[in-house]
Amino acid sequence: MHPVHCLSARVEIREPTIDDVDALLAVYGNSVATEHLSFEPRTREQVAEIVARSITAALITPRSEYGVAIIDRETGRLCGFGRLALDPHQQRAATVGFALHPDWWGAGYGLEAVRLLLRFGFDHLGLHRIWGARSPLNVPSARTMTAAGMVEEGVIREHVLKGGKWRDSVVHAILDHEWASQER
Repeated sequence: MHPVHCLSARVEIREPTIDDVDALLAVYGNSVATEHLSFEPRTREQVAEIVARSITAALITPRSEYGVAIIDRETGRLCGFGRLALDPHQQRAATVGFALHPDWWGAGYGLEAVRLLLRFGFDHLGLHRIWGARSPLNVPSARTMTAAGMVEEGVIREHVLKGGKWRDSVVHAILDHEWASQER
């Protein structure tokens, strides 16, 4: 099953619980936090479904999706949500995604969270490739993924339909041997 629980200096990633719904709503229901994500702000009911789906996914064998709460260790507060989803078409590959509440932007929490997700994917799941996509306008996300060792690979044209308009996505990825060399 591979339950998720990883720590860095200031961040913890762990399995979500139903008690996380309201804190996650502050992220996924926030128009500023979701501006560059692939979806519009979520309702409380939608966020409850996301949390319930993540809890259910943790019980499925073999597990193919890891939705995790991102916790500020100092305050114990949920500051974001992350996800690793195994690619059903490629062996040992996954997509990564993350979102933080704006109160935690610009202080390195996103970088710590992404590194924890990558560590879990490579060191615990034995993945070969992890990739993520971002809005072309999301420069802070580009910096975060680059700082985590992910390489910008290219653009998926008109990849996301949001607000009635098509938007491109920029792909970043990292391979297991690249992760291993930077962790030394």
